[in-house]
Amino acid sequence: MLEELVVAAVAAGSAGVLYVASAARVVKQYERGVVLRLGRLRDEIRPPGFTMIVPGIDRLRKVNMQIVTMPVPAQEGITRDNVTVRVDAVVYFKVVDPAEAVIQVEDYRFAVSQMAQTSLRSIIGKSDLDDLLSNREKLNQGLELMLDSPAIGWGVHIDRVEIKDVSLPETMKRSMSRQAEAERERRARVINADAELLASKKLAEAAATMSEQPSALQLRLLQTIVAVAAEKNSTLVLPFPVELLRFLERSAQQGPPAAATPPAPQPAPPPADPVAPAPESVPLDPSPASDAALPPGFPQSVRADDEMPGTGEPPEHGTGRTPPGPV
Repeated sequence: MLEELVVAAVAAGSAGVLYVASAARVVKQYERGVVLRLGRLRDEIRPPGFTMIVPGIDRLRKVNMQIVTMPVPAQEGITRDNVTVRVDAVVYFKVVDPAEAVIQVEDYRFAVSQMAQTSLRSIIGKSDLDDLLSNREKLNQGLELMLDSPAIGWGVHIDRVEIKDVSLPETMKRSMSRQAEAERERRARVINADAELLASKKLAEAAATMSEQPSALQLRLLQTIVAVAAEKNSTLVLPFPVELLRFLERSAQQGPPAAATPPAPQPAPPPADPVAPAPESVPLDPSPASDAALPPGFPQSVRADDEMPGTGEPPEHGTGRTPPGPV
């Protein structure tokens, strides 16, 4: 009889140990337990630690309450300005209501992943390329709102959404690089022009100051010579400025006046062309004395009242011609 009681006690103890072993559950600190008794949800959420359930009747579902980091696969789409891009992102979320996460959705992780992909494609189609590249903060907020609205009913809170990378076609990258290069060159030219403007103003002020003190230009020239001579140069090119000549000229004008010099003699006017004297007319002398003075053999002059031989006419007066004599 005693042996039967011992055997029964041992059997009961073994059964109790097996029951406790099958009913005992341990919930970790970052988890919460949801109990389904005969398929119905129990209102009590099991806290972290040791807990008991009814074996065969209750089923315990442990839900992780930590923040989950889920990468969103790269999605390819066309932006509003008709540029094909490939964008990937990452989603940070956590479960705030374990019962809703178990009852309302079959797999809340898969649901959040699919919702993130569709929301990302929608954001790509509504945004411009410049917004994707430079205004990501606004896009991240839009993605977070699009994901958080349905996720609240699943007991999930979207902590934040970040766009990781935007992949562009190679042709678009080259075009953007050329645009950036042109923009940089434009800025460089504007900066260079501003520098030239400021330098010209300063040079104009320096020139005005030097014009008031002409010796300042000579001092500046000497400083330039000293600066050039400081280096190891075998050849020295020394410019001779015109301003220095003007300075010397003004200095000479300010000296004692020189003795007055007599005016230079005016050149005599050129002599007029001499006029040849008119030949004097020799009057015909009809007297015989004039004929006697002629040399022998010279024809005798014809008197004015004599007639031309052979013609019977008097000679022409005023001509000075003599008729031919006998041969």
